[in-house]
Amino acid sequence: MLLLSTTLLAVAAPGSEAVAGPADGGDEPLDASVRDASLRDASARGAPRRDASARDTSGGASSACPSDMVEVRGSYCPELEQKCLRWLAREAGGVERCAQFAPSGPCKKPVTKKHFCIDKYEYPNKVGENPVVMKTWTEAQEICRSLGKRLCTDSEWTLACEGKQRLPYPYGRRRDAKACNIDRKLPQVNQKALADPRRAPAEVARLWQGEPSGARKKCVSPYGVYDMTGNVDEWVVNESGKPYRSGSKGGYWGPVRARCRPMTTAHHETFPFYQTGFRCCADVQKL
Repeated sequence: MLLLSTTLLAVAAPGSEAVAGPADGGDEPLDASVRDASLRDASARGAPRRDASARDTSGGASSACPSDMVEVRGSYCPELEQKCLRWLAREAGGVERCAQFAPSGPCKKPVTKKHFCIDKYEYPNKVGENPVVMKTWTEAQEICRSLGKRLCTDSEWTLACEGKQRLPYPYGRRRDAKACNIDRKLPQVNQKALADPRRAPAEVARLWQGEPSGARKKCVSPYGVYDMTGNVDEWVVNESGKPYRSGSKGGYWGPVRARCRPMTTAHHETFPFYQTGFRCCADVQKL
């Protein structure tokens, strides 16, 4: 079912990356003429062992979190080196991607203890359903609030993705397009169609290369959270607040970074796009 609206978008200057390696810009092409159109369902090798601190790694409910969420307890490192050993060739419309990383270096700043709940899948957080795209950061925040949840902060999202080992990819140190839905060739975007509320749903459907949540069993983080890299970008709260409160994590299905650490900060809170979705977080329940 396609839903339309006509909110004008604003696009900011390119974002930044907090990972060692060549500068590779944002995770997706930008265009200031894109208008808001809501769309639903237009849509390793070396996989690590599960963190012992994660109670819900096999799909069961955690006593501290709702049944559709995963409990995450651990220490977030704000800065560390992740050295790329081999870079892949840049594809048209994509950015530089690392084929294999060295083990992550030690944390360079004091860690922060975190304990929270996170959706197991991308919104609507249901296995077998396509993630919702073309929602602004503000809309995503309101949807999470309506469910008694909230958008994840960028540090919460990162911890849930990389686990205790602070892995560059949720499944390990070697990039694997079979594990997660990444590295697909980018189609040519018809910006005029995307900017037209009457034509936007069909254009988004044509561009769609996402997959139903949980379709790839290896695309799971050490805490048991699915599809954190690839499939669709995910809105988070940019804790720095600069240049906006909005950030996006994880990358989408194209030839982009699709790692746990990087965050794209180029998009304003009112910016939706054909490959941007979200998932929700929540505070742990008091027992």
